Amino acid sequence: MIGVNLAEMEKIVRVGVDLAKNVIQVHAVAADGRVILSRPLARAKFVPWCNQLSKGTVVAMEACSGAHHWARELTAMGLVAKLISAAFVAPYRMQGRGGKNDANDAAAVCEAASRPTMRFVPVKTVEQQSLMTLHRLREGVKKDRTACINRIRGLLAEFGLVFPKSPQALREGLLKVLVGDTGQLSSTATLGLRNAALHLSQLDDHLKSCDRSIGSHCKDDPKARAAAALQGVGPIGASALIASVGDVSVFRSGAQFGAWLGLTPRQNSSGGIVSLGRITKRGDEYLRTLLIQGAKAAVMTAHKRRDAISRWAVQLRERVGWQKAAVAMANKNARILWAILSKGKCFDPNHANALPHLQRSLF
Repeated sequence: MIGVNLAEMEKIVRVGVDLAKNVIQVHAVAADGRVILSRPLARAKFVPWCNQLSKGTVVAMEACSGAHHWARELTAMGLVAKLISAAFVAPYRMQGRGGKNDANDAAAVCEAASRPTMRFVPVKTVEQQSLMTLHRLREGVKKDRTACINRIRGLLAEFGLVFPKSPQALREGLLKVLVGDTGQLSSTATLGLRNAALHLSQLDDHLKSCDRSIGSHCKDDPKARAAAALQGVGPIGASALIASVGDVSVFRSGAQFGAWLGLTPRQNSSGGIVSLGRITKRGDEYLRTLLIQGAKAAVMTAHKRRDAISRWAVQLRERVGWQKAAVAMANKNARILWAILSKGKCFDPNHANALPHLQRSLF
């Protein structure tokens, strides 16, 4: 027992946890809010301590690295694991920004978990996290490839060799430089650039491997196939959606799902005057970026299609510009994704809601 007798342990109804690599801070309270235990535990002692808690005890954590793993472990032990976004925990830290430490963070998590209106993060499955690993690796390879291309381009420019911006043009030009004997490069520089070209080729192969794996998932998963049918989503966006969200029915509506993704405008309203600004950019940055990038492509090519959504995108682009139209398209796609995945339906680009013929009075 860690400084608390068995009778006191049985009184614990809620635990706030601040996770770290080696030390885990716990803050346990009774039903009346009395603090029973607040201390750090070694990582190896956290699970044995949790085994002493009563079944059904709430154990809350910030949704950070490793939180989903711990949530699955605690759920298997019969405890109620809850994950909270860090943005929702910070307001409950009594010491404010100047008093941030592990003990205060654990207390804030414990307090936030007690709120009846708190929004919790769904716990990801092992399959979801495994799929998300491919997406994270793919993003890392993309950044490494861009850095490698820029590095090669800069080194060639030192010798007066400048090529067009296209990566393919750089590859072709680099091949001619390495194969041909132009006399502009020394043997040392040629050897270094050959190694750089080999590294670039390996990055290309790694990126293609990630794309194949993600594409296979999109073909095998019926939900991913349904999501990929939307203009501006595609296999990568659909796969990322299933990996990030999984069950969209945790959201009450498509509007709430769009707000969770950060695709709704900020509000600075008061006194009945509504003032809207830029989008909030909350939620999963990677998924939101994929939806907006896909929406840009859909908006720019909307004039080639005749379905209802494409006609709407063309009209919106002419009225507000392509950038705002792309964000609006991403928000619309988010709402459609919620509808087709939560209701198990297929996407119909010409679907129209059944609206009443008569306008109802607001008062």
